[in-house]
Amino acid sequence: MQPRNMSMSGVVDLAAVKAANEAKAKAEQARAEAARHGGGGAVSPAALVIDTDEASFERDVLQRSTEVPVVIDFWAEWCEPCKQLGPLLERLATEYNGRFVLAKVDVDANQMLMQQFGIQGIPAVFAVVAGQALPLFQGAAPEAQIRQTLDQLVQVAEERFGLTGIVVEPDASGEAAQAPVPAGPYDALLEAAVQALDAGDFGGAVQAYRNVLSDDPGNTEAKLGLAQAELLGRVKDMDPQKVRQEAADNPADATAQIAAADLDLVGGHVEDAFGRLVETVRRTAGEERDAARVRLLELFEVVGPEDPRVTAARQALARVLF
Repeated sequence: MQPRNMSMSGVVDLAAVKAANEAKAKAEQARAEAARHGGGGAVSPAALVIDTDEASFERDVLQRSTEVPVVIDFWAEWCEPCKQLGPLLERLATEYNGRFVLAKVDVDANQMLMQQFGIQGIPAVFAVVAGQALPLFQGAAPEAQIRQTLDQLVQVAEERFGLTGIVVEPDASGEAAQAPVPAGPYDALLEAAVQALDAGDFGGAVQAYRNVLSDDPGNTEAKLGLAQAELLGRVKDMDPQKVRQEAADNPADATAQIAAADLDLVGGHVEDAFGRLVETVRRTAGEERDAARVRLLELFEVVGPEDPRVTAARQALARVLF
């Protein structure tokens, strides 16, 4: 048996997502314009990534965290995964343009900080927001997962602590730091993906969206469309009655709840899908908890970051995690 509603009607509007992305770009331009005209407290792009130690930690991290989230990268010269993760975090710090500051700590030279944060392996990444330390992840995680974690951190900082980031001065060329311009245009590929979705060819839609993203990884419409196509591909062969019965019989089983949440979302029950996964994150631990959290972040991508239902669910997830 297959679910009847495979159109995602009422769940996501790609045109609205496109408009939201343009609004976000305008906000970033406004921040850059403020920097050009001497906006108070503006910092140089170089100040977004700093090396800190035990002597300067209070000034560099604790005090700074009262105005902007500070992400801490615990690393060492001999750590090979650190050499992969470090440059990625530095690039993202520049790309996020003042939404967070990256502080790098060499654990070999700062054993006391390592002990204070309870670190048992590196690389380890924490955040400090308004003086409060929050564990983010350990190990060289995939970029997509890191971006999701940073997006959630920024959301928590804004909504719970009122920290909207800092203004960054223009770089040496006179242009403010901002996200790269998409390589496009991709109208033909995106149209082909939408047609594949409408025809029920979810594999074809996935491939079409991936073709766009291979050339333009930041294309918002393609990222959201890919998340939608992957979701529809996951549920197309499900037996809804069986899936829902298993979820009802096993409320602490992350796998059962994740499958039911996928069906909830495809059926247009967005709040139910989000609430189910937030509750699963609360009930579970370890790999199961992480799987539920990651799926919830994926479903956020399906609905779109500007949707108020996503904002509410992010707040609920933050309360469970932090």
